[in-house]
Amino acid sequence: MLPLLADSVYCASLGFTPETILALFIPNTYEVYWNISAEKLMQRMQREYKNFWSDTRLAKAKAIGMTPVEVAILASIVEEETAATDEYPIVAGLYLNRLQRGIPLQADPTVKFAVGDFSLQRILFEHLEIDSPYNTYKHAGLPPGPLRIPTIRGLDAVLNHMKHNYLYMCAKEDFSGRHNFAVTLAEHNRNANRYRAELNRRKIR
Repeated sequence: MLPLLADSVYCASLGFTPETILALFIPNTYEVYWNISAEKLMQRMQREYKNFWSDTRLAKAKAIGMTPVEVAILASIVEEETAATDEYPIVAGLYLNRLQRGIPLQADPTVKFAVGDFSLQRILFEHLEIDSPYNTYKHAGLPPGPLRIPTIRGLDAVLNHMKHNYLYMCAKEDFSGRHNFAVTLAEHNRNANRYRAELNRRKIR
């Protein structure tokens, strides 16, 4: 399977690239024979992908100016950003606000992906300088591909995002995995200062 995912010609035959191929997979429970070939499994995944992207979902994607692949890319960032699934639509709406205003996403999960370490507890200035197309602090818009295979809940959170005016978010200082959201930079800086103070108190460098 892995050689197929890295094969640009094969991926192109399905309408993807090696960077975007993860968007093909729609997480669900599938019944297949144990000896199914990689090619047959990929064909099955393509059918499931087409079934998932109904006219209704395609219309919702078009309404926010996105392709299904772009929805998957954003959903993967949303899911890596928050541990609270009820925050998915809020975070998705925030990122869409930034995209629509031409503001860089500045999404920490994309930096962790670029660094190759999702265990990072503190993003440092040196991490923000990583020269990678996945670093959304340095590059505007979406990264080249999903950071992971997004769940159906994540995909639908983007398609049914919450409409609000938030442009900023910062992890809560209680380390609950939830976020404080802000409309203004001044408000965000206050949230960030509280979080950084707690990082320092816990000696997380």
